[in-house]
Amino acid sequence: MDEALNRKLRILADAAKYDASCASAGAKKRKAGPNGLGSTSGNGICHAYTPDGRCVSLLKILLTNYCLYDCAYCINRRSSNVERARFAVNEVVRLTIEFYKRNYIEGLFLSSGIIRSADYTMEQMILVAKKLRKDEGFAGYIHLKTIPEASPWLIEQAGLWADRLSINLELPTQESLKAYAPEKDSASITRAMGQMGERIAESRAEKSRHARKFAPAGQSTQVIVGADATNDADMLATSARLYDSYALSRVYYSAFSPIPEASSALPAKPPPLQRENRLYQADWLFRYYGFAVDEIASGGEGGMLDLEIDPKLAWALKNRDRFPVDVNMADREALLRVPGLGVRAVDRIIAARRHATLRLDDVARVCAGLKRVRPFIIAADWRPTAETDRADLRQRLAPQPTQLSLF
Repeated sequence: MDEALNRKLRILADAAKYDASCASAGAKKRKAGPNGLGSTSGNGICHAYTPDGRCVSLLKILLTNYCLYDCAYCINRRSSNVERARFAVNEVVRLTIEFYKRNYIEGLFLSSGIIRSADYTMEQMILVAKKLRKDEGFAGYIHLKTIPEASPWLIEQAGLWADRLSINLELPTQESLKAYAPEKDSASITRAMGQMGERIAESRAEKSRHARKFAPAGQSTQVIVGADATNDADMLATSARLYDSYALSRVYYSAFSPIPEASSALPAKPPPLQRENRLYQADWLFRYYGFAVDEIASGGEGGMLDLEIDPKLAWALKNRDRFPVDVNMADREALLRVPGLGVRAVDRIIAARRHATLRLDDVARVCAGLKRVRPFIIAADWRPTAETDRADLRQRLAPQPTQLSLF
């Protein structure tokens, strides 16, 4: 790699690190033909993880970090004093192919600052994907960050060449966008999400095997956590609305990272990273465990999630009248609310109890941590006693702080 290209790669890979929405989950398994190159199911400088735990390596870069916008929270904003660079379309194609041939990556995550106009920038990113697919025969994973202000026709074209599309909401309310990113408009963002959601649904309903799929891995978005005053309850309510309205594959939560020469309106310190983690856990609860957002938020105080314990345990401790539940009699919805029992464990319990009455040892075989489960269940040979259901239950079940040592 020549020195000029290496410099661009260093700048534009570093500039892309703030975008968390680069996972490749949901991509259809696909392999190139005899004269093609790449697949979406190989083994793999960004690591993303699929739902089955497989690690996928992606070249994660910006086309350019020049930008017409001046969003206060963005290090690549127009007024930021950072080193700038811009890739040519053919340079991104070359890097992707050369990195793939060396087994460094399995795919490409491409975003960009806004240069000239939203349409021009979108055209350049589409050209990268199109050249990879048509000229290079590349069948690996491609994720394009779409620009909501771009024309609907360009967003349509992007979905025909990429596996996944995403538009970052960035901040959860229109008021926050006006304060920190006045050139952005939440209506244009949700309008583009709606267009993509409709086309993804149409594509999935298409029966013809020869029809080109539109963004087969769906669409995603990212929300910045801790840059504004939005609490966790309102942030989760926004996410739930996005899932319901636009069938998003994922909402990614990214803890605000202070940037050089930042606006005085932004916080001086980042939020606790544990807050980001708790939001992901809460997101999972209302997507897969049947919890409502207000139920999850009630586990903490003032609309914020409890940072010391996970939101499922926090809810259970505040709703002790709902427990214990009998693993041999309770319905699936009740079992899914037991701390320590995941979806797979609950399904295995339901399948096993058709053939035998379950004892505590049987439950232990299907769950990862029996200590968390025991105070909340009844089994054939087990019922919580005053000893196991003491007032200090929270303290005993909360994770212990990690003890750090120089040795």
